[in-house]
Amino acid sequence: MTVAVIGASMTKFGERDAWIQELIAQAGEAALDDAGIEPDDVEHLYVSNMSSGEFQGQTGIMNALAHDLGVMPAYSERVDQTSSSGGAGIYEAWQSVASGASDMTLLVGGEKMTHRSTAESTDIIASITHPAEYKHGLTLPSFAGMTARHYLERFDAPRESLAKVAVKNHRNGVDNPHAQFRKEIDEETALESPIVADPLRLYDFCPITDGSAGMVFTTEERAKEITDDYAVISGIAGATDTHVVHERDDPTVMGGVVDSSDQAYEMAGIGPDDIDVAELHDMFTILEFLQMEGCGFAEQGEAWKQVEEGRTEKDGELPINTSGGLKSKGHPLGASGVAQGYEIYKQLVGEAGPRQVEADTGLACNVGGFGNCVITTIMEAGQ
Repeated sequence: MTVAVIGASMTKFGERDAWIQELIAQAGEAALDDAGIEPDDVEHLYVSNMSSGEFQGQTGIMNALAHDLGVMPAYSERVDQTSSSGGAGIYEAWQSVASGASDMTLLVGGEKMTHRSTAESTDIIASITHPAEYKHGLTLPSFAGMTARHYLERFDAPRESLAKVAVKNHRNGVDNPHAQFRKEIDEETALESPIVADPLRLYDFCPITDGSAGMVFTTEERAKEITDDYAVISGIAGATDTHVVHERDDPTVMGGVVDSSDQAYEMAGIGPDDIDVAELHDMFTILEFLQMEGCGFAEQGEAWKQVEEGRTEKDGELPINTSGGLKSKGHPLGASGVAQGYEIYKQLVGEAGPRQVEADTGLACNVGGFGNCVITTIMEAGQ
C-alpha cells in the first residue's frame, strides 16, 4: 500500500523552557492542524525519543501524549534508536500504514536536553557507544575527530572544505524560522574556533538542543480525498553497522548508509541522480562528506570536491541541508530525523518559504551513533 505524508510540523529548536511533554504536544497538535484532521482520526501514535528517562526522569511519554492530544484509544509506542530515533519513527509509521494496520498514523519526535550540563549531556549521548569503547572514555566527538583526520590525509582534502560545510549550513539556517542558530558565519570564524577533537573545531559540531517535530501518514488513496498537496514515501530502508567502530574495514565508509540507501533506491526504482534535495545527518561536518558518498552522491573521497565547487549549495545541482542541517537547526536527538522528514515534505509540496528549491524527489538520511544504525527515506511529490 502506498503511504502518503499529508502534514508536518516543527517547533522552534534551541533552549526551550518547555518540558518534554509540552514540546511533543506542541508538535503533535501542529501536525494534526497542518494535515487538517481530527484527533479521532488517529489510529496509531509513535513518539521518537532517545533519552527522556535519562535527561528528565520521564518515561511513558507516548501514553501521556495520547492523552494530551485526545487521540485515545489509538495504539501508542515510543521509538528509541539512539540519534536515529526520528528516522526509525518514520519507518515504524510507514510500516503501520503500508501493512494496513493503521489508516492514519501520527509521528512525533522530541527531546529536552539543554537543562543538563554539557558534560552530563555528553555522557548520556556517549552511552550510545559500545561498553568496551565507553569505559575507555571514547565519545562520538572523538570518533569524528579521528575519522576527519584520516579522511583529510587519505584523500588530500583541505581543512577548509569542512569549514565550507559549516558555512553553508549556517547560511541555510538563516532562512529557517525554527532553527537554533540563525546567523551566518565565515570560513575564518569556523577555522579559528576552539578545538574540540582535532582537527575538528567548535563550528564543526551541532549544538545540544530542545525541540520537537511531527508528521502525519495515511494511504495515498485517503490523501487524495483530504488534500491536493501531499508526498509519498517511495523508498525506505534501515541498516545496522558494527557497534564497535574500530571493527569496520574502512572508517571512512558508513556501511549502514550505503546499505540503507541502496535498498531505498531499489524500492523507489530510482538512483542518486534522481534526488533533487537531501537532508543529511551532519552531527559533525565530516558526516556530511561520508553520507554524500554513502548515498551515492559522490565517489569515495570525492565529496569534499563537490562542496568546494558549490554543488551542495541551495542554488547548486543537489542542495543538501536546506533546513540548516543539525549544524544550524540543532539536534534534539529524537526529533532530528522527524525534522528531516518535515523539511523534505515541505520542499516537495512547495511550502519551504525562502528555503524553497525546485524538487520533486527528496532523500533524508538519519544516523544513529557513529553510523551504528541508519534509516534512509525517499519521498516524492504526490501526483
